[in-house]
Amino acid sequence: MSLHSARAAALLAWVNSTKVCPDPLNDLSQLQDCSVFIKIIHKIHGSKEGESVLEQPLPERISFILGFLQKHCRHKLAAENLVSAQKLLDGEELALAKVAVLLLYHTTMTCKNPGDWNEFDYETQVELASVLKFVLDNEECLNENLEPFLQRKAEPSSSSMSSSSFEEHSSLFPLPHKREVHFLELQRIASFPSTNTPSIPTSPMGDIMQTPQFQLRRLKEQLAFERESRNEMEMEVVQNHKLLMEKDAQITMMQQRIDRLTKLNEQQAADQLEPKEMEELREKNESLVGRLHEAFRQCQDLKTEKAQMDRKISELSEENGDLSFKLREIASNMVQLQQALNELSEEHNTAMAQSQNKQGQLEKELHAALQDKKCSEEKIEILQGKISLLEDQLAKLEEGSTQEKGEVMGDILKLEELKQEVSSLTAKGVQLEEEKQQLSSLVTSLQSSLSESQRAQEKLKQDLQAQAEQLAA
Repeated sequence: MSLHSARAAALLAWVNSTKVCPDPLNDLSQLQDCSVFIKIIHKIHGSKEGESVLEQPLPERISFILGFLQKHCRHKLAAENLVSAQKLLDGEELALAKVAVLLLYHTTMTCKNPGDWNEFDYETQVELASVLKFVLDNEECLNENLEPFLQRKAEPSSSSMSSSSFEEHSSLFPLPHKREVHFLELQRIASFPSTNTPSIPTSPMGDIMQTPQFQLRRLKEQLAFERESRNEMEMEVVQNHKLLMEKDAQITMMQQRIDRLTKLNEQQAADQLEPKEMEELREKNESLVGRLHEAFRQCQDLKTEKAQMDRKISELSEENGDLSFKLREIASNMVQLQQALNELSEEHNTAMAQSQNKQGQLEKELHAALQDKKCSEEKIEILQGKISLLEDQLAKLEEGSTQEKGEVMGDILKLEELKQEVSSLTAKGVQLEEEKQQLSSLVTSLQSSLSESQRAQEKLKQDLQAQAEQLAA
């Protein structure tokens, strides 16, 4: 199966962004001599040993690259099985892509200034961010999953991936048990001191590098690097101390030899030795004295170097302690903020569901009230029409005889009943109008409550983002 084209193009774009080669590369196959990888290692790690390796044959270059990955990348134990030396020697693009992925991960984790990601287009940033997210999520099973990831086609939703989707899936902490969240408590948690760092432009790469998962992993990588540096320096101090002890032993032996020669010179002078023998002894003595002075000088240099190493180890130990304390403190605050956000989101979702149900019920009642009001108004119009007709008939009958008036008394009573019914339907229309106003007021209040809940949730998300920016600083 061939490489996923968009993913391979994104990795090639990142390699070109390092500017270690004069002309941009157009295909991963151009990396098969491994010289570009060595130049990238030299640039990001500051090691000069890669300069001499560039003059070596391809097997030595590959050995240097694999050695670097095993020594400095997090996946040390898996590096040998993850990237095959033979496949690199054969120039397989999948093996070249694996090396590019590990170097991209190492660069973003260890470099203090990983570069301006806005120089990449949005689609390239999406692919690079998906590579970083994949490595973070598959640290324990990278050997089995990296090849399918680099080969499989992108899912339909990957091209429309928004920057917020990375934050939704980057939580390192399990969902907490539900409990009541007080607004003052949220303010206390969110008031964790932060530095005034400039805001980072929104981009897929910028977003994933601000997630708690990435920031915590980066801090752990830096702590591991500092710890390894301190261990190396301690080993160097031990070696220097051993060398110093050896020099002290040599000086002692030379001093003893000088003492013996001095006594021998004195004895030979007393025995009146020949001038030629005396001259040879004097030359030997002067040579030994010169070597003794040189040994003393080397011993002094080693003592000075040991003192400098001790000071450096002390500084590294102090920095390591500060970083560990900062990591624990920030991680604790991130846990609290994440827990509060999860609880607020759960309460918001519950309130949203309840409010939607309540709003639907109120809208049904409002619709029914409006229908009743409409029906009442139609009845009133019909009855008013009947009343007008009867009033006209009565007016005509009043002009007639008394006998005729007696005959229409029933119509007059029917008329009075209609008037009363119209009046009743009118006390009901007014009542329905009042109920409509009350229902509308309840709907408006419910919508205002939902807006307030959304604003509180957005403020907590902003506080969580501020904590992530402080981690980046």
